[in-house]
Amino acid sequence: MSAILYPKLAVIGAGLIGSSVIRAARARGVVATIAACDPSPDVRARLIALGLADQVTADPAEAARGADLVIFAAPPLAIGPAAVAAAGGLKAGATVSDVGSVKGAVAEALAAALPTNVFIVPGHPIAGSEQSGPDAGFAGMFEGRWTILTPQNRTDGPYLTAVERLTEFWMALGAQVELMDERHHDLVLAVTSHLPHLIAYNIVGTAADLEEVTRGEVIKYSAGGFRDFTRIAASDPIMWRDVFLANKDAVLEILGRFTEDLQALSRAIRWGEGEKLEDLFTRTREIRRGVIEAGQETSEPDFGRNRGRE
Repeated sequence: MSAILYPKLAVIGAGLIGSSVIRAARARGVVATIAACDPSPDVRARLIALGLADQVTADPAEAARGADLVIFAAPPLAIGPAAVAAAGGLKAGATVSDVGSVKGAVAEALAAALPTNVFIVPGHPIAGSEQSGPDAGFAGMFEGRWTILTPQNRTDGPYLTAVERLTEFWMALGAQVELMDERHHDLVLAVTSHLPHLIAYNIVGTAADLEEVTRGEVIKYSAGGFRDFTRIAASDPIMWRDVFLANKDAVLEILGRFTEDLQALSRAIRWGEGEKLEDLFTRTREIRRGVIEAGQETSEPDFGRNRGRE
């Protein structure tokens, strides 16, 4: 058990990641009281049935009232409106963060919605699965995973202390923490997460639309690669709609580069350029080996491997 870092935690949005934050914070003893907020009556009913929070409400301001740490775990485009709704309940000196996969647009929305007497430290735990909802969350979600924080361009002591405490919070939940510029974060995630999801959605949709191949055959004869694509493509459609709209500039930049590389690959296949194909496959295999060596080859929790600390 860790020392209490925040007497009251408020989590706005209690799906997979939000409920995992609640579970992990409770399990690690880093908060004393937890308030959970979600607009869905069904989600609130499950939160109560599971006994995850001390307070369950549909009102962001009510959940945020008196909280020392407020984390928005809603889809990216919903964070701005949720922050507007929560603003009236925030106390001076509270730390406000999020768990969104896009940081530039979310940081702007938080800064526009919230009072200047709180500390805004956007964040992104790189963890999750294709499952959704409060029942899918678990306390070990962040073990051995990276959480990226994108602090504002501030150097005053109280703000830096808030960043340090939030870093301690995520480390207590089992994560490795790195600070990063928000724009760079969005470019990196466009490569490592957003484009792969876009490809998965597209290839599964293409397979479903092929007139020469029946839906039953697609399902029955799915090979390993296609099964992986269908797993990714099963992710929350609302969240990923918001990700692509909120991070469109970075996604379109990387998509343009990918399209160029795909065209080059098509030419190599057309003209029988085996050496080019082998060179590409050799280089990409090395990337896979690096992912494995870093302990990031599975969405299952790491439980301490490759973290460089006890």
